[in-house]
Amino acid sequence: MNIPNILTVFRLIAAPAVGIVYVFFPAPYADWIALSLFVFAALTDYLDGYLARKWGQVTAFGRMLDPIADKAMVMIALLVVGIRSQYIPGYSDLTMLLPIILIMFREVFVAGLREFLGDRANTLKVTGLAKWKTATQMTAIAVILSSFLFGHYYWALSSGMTNEFLNGILNGEIDDTYGLRWIIPMVDWSIIIGTWLLWIAAVLTLVTGFDYFRKALPMLKEK
Repeated sequence: MNIPNILTVFRLIAAPAVGIVYVFFPAPYADWIALSLFVFAALTDYLDGYLARKWGQVTAFGRMLDPIADKAMVMIALLVVGIRSQYIPGYSDLTMLLPIILIMFREVFVAGLREFLGDRANTLKVTGLAKWKTATQMTAIAVILSSFLFGHYYWALSSGMTNEFLNGILNGEIDDTYGLRWIIPMVDWSIIIGTWLLWIAAVLTLVTGFDYFRKALPMLKEK
C-alpha cells in the first residue's frame, strides 16, 4: 500500500459515503459532508495517478482499482443528485434525470463491453475526450451539490418573507441581515451552471461510449 493506492482506496470508500451521509445527517450537514467528500475524492483522481507515475509506484492493484473508484464515485453521486434535486426548486425531472439516465446507461454498457472483451479490452484505451468527460462529470456534480447548500440556506432564511421584502433586500432598500443578497444569485447561477455542465457531460459520455463501441465492433463480429 503506497500513497497513490491509499488515495485510490479513500476515493473508493468516499463513493458510498457521499450517499450514506444523507441517512445519518439532516441538511445542510449532509450536504456539507457530501460536497467535501466528493471534491476531495475528485482531486485525488488526478493526484494518485500523478504521484504513481512520478514516484514509479504504478501497480496492478492501482490500475485495477482506479477506474472502479471513479465509476463508483460518479454513479453514486449521480444517484444522490437525482434524488436530492427533486426537493430543490429550480430543478425538474427532465433537466436532471434524463442526463443522469444517459450517463449511467453508457457507463454500464461500456463496463459490460470491456468485461465481454476480456484480455482484448486493452484495445479500448482511455482517450483524451474520455478524460474530459470524467472531469466534466465531476465538475457538474460538485456544482450541483453546492447548489443544494445554497438552496437550503435560501429557503431556510427567506421562509415567511414576501417577494416585495426579498426584492427590497436585493435592491439594497432593506438591511440584508442574513446575506441573502449574495445567496440568491448563487442559487440561480449554481443551478444553471450545474444543469448545463451535466448535459455537456451526458453528450461527451454518449460520444465516448459510441467511440468505444465502434472500436470494439470488429471483435464483436467475429464468429
